[in-house]
Amino acid sequence: MSNPSLSSLPSLPALGVATLLRALFKRPARSAAMPLSATFRLDRIDRAHVRRYNAAFGFAGDTVPITYLYLLAQRAQLATLVGRPIPFRIPGLIHVENRLAMHGEIDADAALALATDVSVPPPAANGAVMCVLETRAFAGEQLAFTCVSTYLIKRGSRTERGATQPASAAGAPVGNWRLTSNAGRAYAALSGDWNPIHLWPWTARLMGMRAPIIHGMHSVAQACAMLEQARGQRVTRLDSRFKAPVPLGSEVKLVNGLDGDSFVVLCNARVAVEASMATPHSRVS
Repeated sequence: MSNPSLSSLPSLPALGVATLLRALFKRPARSAAMPLSATFRLDRIDRAHVRRYNAAFGFAGDTVPITYLYLLAQRAQLATLVGRPIPFRIPGLIHVENRLAMHGEIDADAALALATDVSVPPPAANGAVMCVLETRAFAGEQLAFTCVSTYLIKRGSRTERGATQPASAAGAPVGNWRLTSNAGRAYAALSGDWNPIHLWPWTARLMGMRAPIIHGMHSVAQACAMLEQARGQRVTRLDSRFKAPVPLGSEVKLVNGLDGDSFVVLCNARVAVEASMATPHSRVS
């Protein structure tokens, strides 16, 4: 992908009220063809927003952390789903896996082209149906970052749940944090992700949840920031699997994996997130 074609691309939509309402009320299309794709232009990354994001989680400086890139990819992925016929509903999708990779230093002032591909692989053996959204961001012809998000569309006959695992079995504890009752709304205001399951008890119940839960990528961002502080190195690759929900108001613990390149997030003695990462010898500045 090259710069001359960038100006002809549509601008990346913001996660505003209009986009969210379209996502909420979009109906499945019987004749939707898979896979599908779309590409959008982002003229620059909002540095002020990056600073607010970094301050919220404790990332050092004003550089773009890897988990912030998920917010850009999520906008491209949602815009692709909203703008094309799809065979499933957007509300109710469950984020089960996310893979992020930085392929170089992110220049906040460089224009990006974000290309997203959406596919629905064949059902798993237990009948579970997934949707895979892969976004590749290019600065000119250079690949800047990639984000692959996997969502559960339909549960299988048996759903894997987060395993009970004491912190001592996973490795050395890094730290902990407690979620406030409004943490879901605070992150929604920062990220633009106003999924009702994260907001209030009554909106979570409307979506079939007993209580509101925090966004999975909030847990990953908090863990990533704490690990960067502890190691003094930036995370440049992050593969996360969401194993169990984290209710608002919970105490959350972060534990290093025994191999040094992984971590788990624990809540109520269960693994909520397990992840692997890469931290090249680039110091946090």
